[in-house]
Amino acid sequence: MTATTVPTVLTARALLLDMDGTLVNSDAVVERCWRRWSDRHGLDADEVMKVVHGRQGYASMALLLPDRPMEHNHADNARMLAEETADLDGVVPVPGALDFLASLAGLPHALVTSADLGLATARMHAAGLALPDIRVTAESVGASKPDPEGFLKGAAELGVDPADCIVFEDSAAGIAAGRAAGMRVVGVGPRADFHDPDVVVRDLTQVRVEAIDGDGGAGLRLYVG
Repeated sequence: MTATTVPTVLTARALLLDMDGTLVNSDAVVERCWRRWSDRHGLDADEVMKVVHGRQGYASMALLLPDRPMEHNHADNARMLAEETADLDGVVPVPGALDFLASLAGLPHALVTSADLGLATARMHAAGLALPDIRVTAESVGASKPDPEGFLKGAAELGVDPADCIVFEDSAAGIAAGRAAGMRVVGVGPRADFHDPDVVVRDLTQVRVEAIDGDGGAGLRLYVG
């Protein structure tokens, strides 16, 4: 693996959590929907799948069809979101996600996802996971990951300096967004392994969280690996 996987202890004031690939395994749905989209547009589906993880749909479409007007991408993305929200077959929690989220009760954390609220709600529910009280979804931002806007907004909502946040991400776009926000990144799963997070874990069974109190105020300690 490219990042350290040895037992690591990190401290922070807040955690910012991606959803797809990090808390929820929705790869089966993403593959089905984007491969159909690739066929409709005569694109190599394997190449398309290298682009789409972590980004909002319209941003992926803009990369894949650079000459198409952006308003067409936004309209197509709306159709894609509806299609993905209706297809929950195979959506399951990432191992350890249920216990991990339960351990964050009362601790500062937020969901920061490229999904809109409808899709996030549907997938978290299908995986048996509760939505965090604070969430930054597609409707909340003007720019998709790898732009750091979502993570910076999540930190602001929690009232925490970006440097005191740790991001949990699985994709190249998400890891780049966390880095651009000035945050440390825990990579989750095999996709993360290729994109230089600070530390990478197989899944969330390898993460333990505890609350701490120190001179700088309340915070949390992560045991990773």
